[in-house]
Amino acid sequence: MAHNIVEKTVEKTPVTLLGLGAMGTALARTWLSAGHPLTVWNRTPARAAALAAEGARVADSAAEAVAANSLVIVCLLDDASVEEVLAGTDLAGRALVNLTTGTPAQARARAEWARERGARYLDGGIMAVPPMIGVPEAGGYVFYSGSRELFEQHQETLAVPAGTTYVGEDAGFAALHDVALLSAMYGMFAGAAHAFALIRREDVDPAALAPLLADWLVAMAPAVHQTADQLRSGDYTKGVVSNLAMQVAGTPTFLSTAEEQGVSPQLLSPYFELMRRRLAESSGEEDLTGVIDLLVR
Repeated sequence: MAHNIVEKTVEKTPVTLLGLGAMGTALARTWLSAGHPLTVWNRTPARAAALAAEGARVADSAAEAVAANSLVIVCLLDDASVEEVLAGTDLAGRALVNLTTGTPAQARARAEWARERGARYLDGGIMAVPPMIGVPEAGGYVFYSGSRELFEQHQETLAVPAGTTYVGEDAGFAALHDVALLSAMYGMFAGAAHAFALIRREDVDPAALAPLLADWLVAMAPAVHQTADQLRSGDYTKGVVSNLAMQVAGTPTFLSTAEEQGVSPQLLSPYFELMRRRLAESSGEEDLTGVIDLLVR
């Protein structure tokens, strides 16, 4: 006697996505590939054509797209675009996830704006470029902040394109973490630019310096843990190896070398000036951590 075997399939959460730039398109493709019913809208309809061929439903308006599903994800140019696109939509009962790059203050204001319209809100900061989306081994992830309930309810769906890191109920924390990490990145790039500039006119192969530079930066990176520990304890002399006085005494060598090499010191000078200011008002036995207090106005 034959037995009918009924396979139970888990229904994937339907997703609405507004915005099909490079990042939005990458996000859309990962949800489609994972079997999530997807409704998309873009100001320029032509960008949705390829996704329609891959199974996405293309809405004629943002309002129609929002009405299609309870989980609405926005990935637009800026906060003003979010305001404009969502202005004529009914957000009541919707879970609004905003992956548009913005500031902490904009995220907090947008969270309140969403609450007033009856929506739960999550803000996101994407720590990845489009080619990393949907590629787990690439290491990309998204900071999320705002409604913990919303995050926990949809974490599995949100984790399809990239890893998820929840950083708190304060809606501004995702943007804050995003910009903090990227700011450190640009500081690193600035130091690397100065290093390459120093050898630019010499018979030194940049490709030979690069691995030395990369290894050195990796070796220095753990210093952030000591900085964090000093900030938490308030003791800036804790675990100091090269104190502030010693480091300030060494700065003229860096500036003289730059002058000899015909390189502008403009990437280093502001930091060196802060080091000198801190030394003038504190113990030379402390670490460089006190410079942080000079930056906070």
